[in-house]
Amino acid sequence: MTDASNLDRRVAVDELLRDRHGLLVVSGLGGTTWDVAASGDHPRNFYLWGGMGGAVPLGLGLALAQPQHRVLVVTGDGEMLMGVGALATVAAQAPANLTIAVIDNERYGETGGQLTHTALLTDLALMARGAGIPHTQTIRALDELHALRTRMHELPGPHFAVIKVGTANAGMVLPPRDGVLIKHRFRHALLEGPAP
Repeated sequence: MTDASNLDRRVAVDELLRDRHGLLVVSGLGGTTWDVAASGDHPRNFYLWGGMGGAVPLGLGLALAQPQHRVLVVTGDGEMLMGVGALATVAAQAPANLTIAVIDNERYGETGGQLTHTALLTDLALMARGAGIPHTQTIRALDELHALRTRMHELPGPHFAVIKVGTANAGMVLPPRDGVLIKHRFRHALLEGPAP
């Protein structure tokens, strides 16, 4: 599929994080962390630096530990392919407060832009459905993204969405890189109670 038929990654992430209402966000390494940071650094963002494949397991643990909060994992197609086995555990645990959004540019952006398997035959939404996650979809249009954001905040999940985006490099927007700072800031934001 050509870039012209796909969403702009920053527009997509901005839409997911619009009116976040206390949403807890876990971002995967590289591009998705930069996308989340570009939407505005926030104490309820937990950025992963490295740990490829760890975003979904971390988000699952957070959703199970904090059932009163909605949790969004924003990860890339390369990272999701590495950690695809976690989808079976997400399905088995079935946290109603978890949404996984895969920003899929069909490339390994951190290592030179090589094609991922999603550029070939692999359908991550179908894999998530096969793992047992009932609410799965592939998004290519802004109105579908608006609908996902509404479901994420209002309906029980887990939800899984592959968001097809272009291959253009959106550039780095670096949030804090100090893991201890991120952890303590995130913990403090949770202990403060509901956020606007």
